[in-house]
Amino acid sequence: MIELSGLDKTEELAKVIGEVALPGDNLVLTGDLGAGKTTLTKGIARGLGIEQMIKSPTYTIIREYDQGRLPLYHMDIYRVAASGADLGLDEYFEGEGLSVIEWGNLLEEALPEDYLELILEKSDTDLEYRYVKLQAYGEQSEAFKQRIVEQWRQNNE
Repeated sequence: MIELSGLDKTEELAKVIGEVALPGDNLVLTGDLGAGKTTLTKGIARGLGIEQMIKSPTYTIIREYDQGRLPLYHMDIYRVAASGADLGLDEYFEGEGLSVIEWGNLLEEALPEDYLELILEKSDTDLEYRYVKLQAYGEQSEAFKQRIVEQWRQNNE
């Protein structure tokens, strides 16, 4: 469990994720509305070296950014009525970039075989405080998780 004491720590964690991501990593962001999924994605983009403004793909489903160290495939599945299998997302999940999937838990069986789930929980007492749980599903995502945790610890010693 990683505890984030405010927006600056959320952005710091996001930057770490972008810095340690490798081609083909898949990150599923789970949390209530307003938990910080899009904010986290913006910081991940900065960690990848993407300077372009990051917008939520709520109505477009996916936005691609390829100006950084790795391409970023930013997906928002919240308003998708069809199953994920109908969306053709596999090419992104198996691509050369980092896939960040907001509300990816809604994809169910259409999720990639190997992914890291980042669960954001809001504090009941502090509006900016977040609890983050990382759950790996596969070998590549376990390695991704370890890189994130190790870099986070180094930065916060």
